Amino acid sequence: MIRLAKLSTRTVLIMTHDLVATAAAIVASFYIRFEDAGLAQRWQWLIGLLPAFLFYAAIVYALFGVEKAKWRFTSLPELNSIFRATTVLALSLLVLDYILVAQNFYGTFFFGKITIVLYWFLQIFFLGGTRVLYRHFRYTRTRLRAREAQSAPTLVLGRAADAEVLLRAIESGAVSKIWPVAILSPSGSDQNQSIRGITVAGTFEDLERVCLDLELKGTRVTRLVMTPSAFDSDAHPETILMRARRLGLATNRLPSLDQGGEALRLAPVAVEDLLLRPSVNIDYKRLEDFIRGKSVIVTGGGGSIGAEICDRIVTFGATRLLVVENSEPALHAVLEILATKGATARIDGRIADIRDRERIFRLFETFKPDIVFHAAALKHVPILENDWGEGIKTNVFGSVNVADAAAAAGAAGMVMISTDKAIEPVSVLGATKRFAEMYCQALDADLARKRSPHRAPMRLIAVRFGNVLASNGSVVPKFKAQIAAGGPITVTHPDMVRYFMTIREACDLVVTAASHAMGPDRSDVSVYVLNMGQPVKILDLAERMIRLSGLEPGVDVAITFTGIRPGERLNEILFAREEPSEGIGITGIVAAKPIYPSLEAMRAWLATLEQGLAKEERIAIYGVLRDAVPDFRGDAA
Repeated sequence: MIRLAKLSTRTVLIMTHDLVATAAAIVASFYIRFEDAGLAQRWQWLIGLLPAFLFYAAIVYALFGVEKAKWRFTSLPELNSIFRATTVLALSLLVLDYILVAQNFYGTFFFGKITIVLYWFLQIFFLGGTRVLYRHFRYTRTRLRAREAQSAPTLVLGRAADAEVLLRAIESGAVSKIWPVAILSPSGSDQNQSIRGITVAGTFEDLERVCLDLELKGTRVTRLVMTPSAFDSDAHPETILMRARRLGLATNRLPSLDQGGEALRLAPVAVEDLLLRPSVNIDYKRLEDFIRGKSVIVTGGGGSIGAEICDRIVTFGATRLLVVENSEPALHAVLEILATKGATARIDGRIADIRDRERIFRLFETFKPDIVFHAAALKHVPILENDWGEGIKTNVFGSVNVADAAAAAGAAGMVMISTDKAIEPVSVLGATKRFAEMYCQALDADLARKRSPHRAPMRLIAVRFGNVLASNGSVVPKFKAQIAAGGPITVTHPDMVRYFMTIREACDLVVTAASHAMGPDRSDVSVYVLNMGQPVKILDLAERMIRLSGLEPGVDVAITFTGIRPGERLNEILFAREEPSEGIGITGIVAAKPIYPSLEAMRAWLATLEQGLAKEERIAIYGVLRDAVPDFRGDAA
């Protein structure tokens, strides 16, 4: 039972209302059922029984949580609680009347079945009706305020279930400044129907007609909100956006409820919404169980991938987080963003270059991480073809420093961020990332051989990404800038294809891979890849981004082809021919058993690389890379 000391004023008022309604239902049922003589005969008994029954009713209401629900959100679950509580009270009256009171004390039935049935109906009406009326009052006031505040008349695009989510959010006040005037749905069963008082006026094809009809009636639509079902590939969302742009409509999207904690609020339409495949669903409870209470280091934490990993780590409940970054502005920016999350984790940041082996060792030894996420890297293919030495210093020696420091500090695991360009590499980026992968795999195997019977060995794994949409240096920001400048958009080759993933997917993959590799059943797989479906043509992506801006490819913005750059190839590969891939029982993720030389061989190659760097001998360095990565086809000329 509810402790009176903890009751709020609101709860007391609700309980008072419910008990008054109960008393009214009892008395009204007697007045309706009995004539004056029967009522007078029972009145004294009723006065004596009523206080005890109200006390009992308060207990029943508390057990069913009737007083807990907010009236402004009254719906079927709340009415169901009222239905069950009222049914229990009616059955209690039946037991009281037919077993306890009738024959033993009163000599006949005090209530009678008809009176109890009347009470049941009246009680549900008095309890539920007032709540429904209050919700209707709040709903009417919300719509009135929306009109008075000159909220934007809005079309909602999506199936009925998605549209209702937005309409409920508007009613509750979670979404404001818009006034839905019609719904467009792709479903035939939704047509000519009404959803929470808003009419389904047609399909997506009827956009222009509905806008014109509403304007003729005095309502000029100024905004369009796309729900998740409006982004299905067969809905042609880029065409919708282009038509909305021509109509002068501002466009927003309503996020899906399963997007990992994204708040239910309107957001700009992004290129991620136009992926040519569904996003992979992640088991967030698994990730929370894995990260909660751990101490974590993220290198390169100021980059687009590193910053998102930091956000996920804090969200999933880490106890401590150390952000390592060599750019002061980037470090400051990510720390400022993390500070707004309201998380309980102790967050610290350090300026450090992963090339500085002594500095990295000191930081790791002081912090004592449980897990290290290594996202620091140089990753721009054409730049590294020119500045190959810098790529080796960071991607090879920097990764070796992080791996060795993590092992020396007693970390339970390290995740290295790799790339699909590491397989059969044709670029310095790919070769250096593959070399770093191999070192981590060799160190992982060496630690497994030296395992202690009292402690599980450290795990070192690699996670290969495709291209990450909207990350720093990716093609998406470049295309956005070119579209903003009026074009042209430059594409290297009409047949260039790439695997794509969102930043959120990429970072959830990192944590998921770590949770599998460091799980109770040690697996000998150490390379993890997101099942990204079919690769996307860069030309298709460019055309979709132009349409996302409300423009027509080839008409409003030209597309030109500049030719394949050094270190690029038309298609990317996820696994080497000799790498046996296998499922790991986690939807959307595939893993592979590693192929690597011994740790001694890796360290010998590292020594040769160091000598070559000191003398700036490009041919010697490429020779080492070809020895270590036999399928490397880079050109040292």
